[in-house]
Amino acid sequence: MDGANQSVVSEFVFLGLSDSWEIQLLLFVLFSVFYVASMMGNSLIMLTVTTDPHLHSPMYFLLANLSFIDLGISSVTSLKMIYDLFRKRKVISFGGCIAQIFFIHVIGGVEMVLLIAMAFDRYVAICKPLHYLTIMSPRMCIFFLVAAWMTGLIHSVVQLAFVVNLPFCGPNVLDSFYCDLPWFIKLACTDTYQLEFMVIANSGFMSVISFFILIISYIFIILTVQKHSSAGSSKALSTLSAHITVVVLFFGPLIFFYTLPSPSTHLDKFLATFDAILTPFLNPIIYTFRNQEMKVAIREVCRQLVNYRKIS
Repeated sequence: MDGANQSVVSEFVFLGLSDSWEIQLLLFVLFSVFYVASMMGNSLIMLTVTTDPHLHSPMYFLLANLSFIDLGISSVTSLKMIYDLFRKRKVISFGGCIAQIFFIHVIGGVEMVLLIAMAFDRYVAICKPLHYLTIMSPRMCIFFLVAAWMTGLIHSVVQLAFVVNLPFCGPNVLDSFYCDLPWFIKLACTDTYQLEFMVIANSGFMSVISFFILIISYIFIILTVQKHSSAGSSKALSTLSAHITVVVLFFGPLIFFYTLPSPSTHLDKFLATFDAILTPFLNPIIYTFRNQEMKVAIREVCRQLVNYRKIS
């Protein structure tokens, strides 16, 4: 039976980030700049990895897919938020809210697996360099990619299966700028204790376990790196520091949201904004500034694009 049809609520109202028109105008400018920069940066990484033969390796294959996912993160939440900054009444339909939750959790699940795959890639490259190309074969890369998307889809569908038929009879106000499970569940006119526990057990547990797997693997890699030559160690540690920074930026807000479900606060909104706007913007910067090979390749792609425009 269709839960949306049983519900009195047909749309949800976002309170947004601020009631001040001046602050909203400032946020519109800032977030628009970050969004455009994020889209351009991640698109440039994907283009560079695709066109440069020197970057056709497992590490850059995974990085290009991470950039693709970051494009999705930006588009699912940021576009709606930026658009709503100019609207006095910020609303989203019931179906739109469900769709937003679905894509947020698909993308989140995919990114978790990709980050684990990237850590595994660095482990093999540093700890088993002679077997790197054998272990990280094209088949293994495709396996990681398929596993990432299957994990994201299953993770999202399982959670939505429990909440899509919830009855909503009012209120319909979300103290946020996008739909997500912790806030969505609390508006249902039924006992949601078990569903809140399900969110912790699913999203929260998945975030915490993935985070600790990554941190433990990086600690192990760093201990291994210290046994190598100083020159090799410096390059490896530079790459690892970029990966660790991205992991902390991605998992920090997720662990806060899904392990400590509570009424929305200013900290909730700050972390949500950081996760939706700043993390996709920072990821390409972190990976390119810490990687000399990537910087050289990006400069070459930009030079070719400029020459192409001059010719055309």
